[in-house]
Amino acid sequence: MRRIGRETALRSLEDLADYAASGHGDVECLTDIEPPELRLRPGDYRIRFYDHGEWIQILRVVHRREAYR
Repeated sequence: MRRIGRETALRSLEDLADYAASGHGDVECLTDIEPPELRLRPGDYRIRFYDHGEWIQILRVVHRREAYR
């Protein structure tokens, strides 16, 4: 999160907090990955993470052009 701009980082964290609180958002379960990861799309960035119920483990935050390589 330190590599991306402040505004983008704050928006990403807000979207992730909204998902954690309500379970809603632009989140999708990625297939063909074990264990299954979730992907959140805040703007031009992609956050890959695990939802452990009580806490969320962030794996990667990358720009969309690098996310699917």
